[in-house]
Amino acid sequence: MVDLVQAHPSGGYILDELHVGMAAEKTVHVTEERIRLFAEASDDFNPVHLDEAFAAKTAYRGRIAHGLLSAAFGSAVVGTILPGAGSIYISQTLAFHFPVRIGDLVRIQITVIELDQEGARAQLKCEGFVEDKLIMDGVAVVRVPRRRKPSAR
Repeated sequence: MVDLVQAHPSGGYILDELHVGMAAEKTVHVTEERIRLFAEASDDFNPVHLDEAFAAKTAYRGRIAHGLLSAAFGSAVVGTILPGAGSIYISQTLAFHFPVRIGDLVRIQITVIELDQEGARAQLKCEGFVEDKLIMDGVAVVRVPRRRKPSAR
């Protein structure tokens, strides 16, 4: 069973507040500007992402977003909602099933699937959807804070 949560009021969940089945979602609109900015940030200027004339001649019949752009939306959920602030990526597996195009709304769902109390780690199922079609999935392992640091007031 999935227990959809919002961001913790402190900015992040600590290990003891997590349980298997907790999930969080974020929907992101894929725009021309996002693709361009991602190309600049990643230095990936593959014309299948940026040049419609080139991309039209490929198997995709038009421009597609970088796969790792959609994966980065998952990172946004992990870093800001679940577990949130203070969590650190250790590893991530990914499989891409369908291309994402300009104008698509990508819904990312992150679900806690396993907790390691001793190692302060959480395994997270990461899924991306356009409409109800699974476009990517994988598993992330993140380090989760055991306690909150007192505020610096």
